Amino acid sequence: MAKEFGRADRVSQQIQREIAMILQREIKDPRVGMVTVSDVELTRDLQHAKIFVTFFLNEEDDVEAGVKVLNDASGYIRTLLGKAMKLRVVPEIRFFYDKTLVEGMRISNLVTNTIREDQRRRGEPSDQNEEDRD
Repeated sequence: MAKEFGRADRVSQQIQREIAMILQREIKDPRVGMVTVSDVELTRDLQHAKIFVTFFLNEEDDVEAGVKVLNDASGYIRTLLGKAMKLRVVPEIRFFYDKTLVEGMRISNLVTNTIREDQRRRGEPSDQNEEDRD
């Protein structure tokens, strides 16, 4: 029976914590801005890691520039990661933009607007209008 929580999972969680600290403390490029490490996918042999990040800015040009800066600095980040973690081989890292947060907010807004429109058609007061009356 396979382990439910293998070494690759534990190492990827540690890499996520360490890279988040590195990005917060060491990367001073203004094009990066506020960045959050949302997930790390690590191969089973621990050779390659995909780092998924989200940015405080939502403008596509700024996001692309931020990911490019992070990928250009990946060698430096990998060096700092190697100093922070005791691994035989530090994985090659690549950064990718994580769209799940933006997509989740978009879908939530669509659902909210659809409910509000449905209530308006039925003639029911919406929750916001009731709160405004109080």
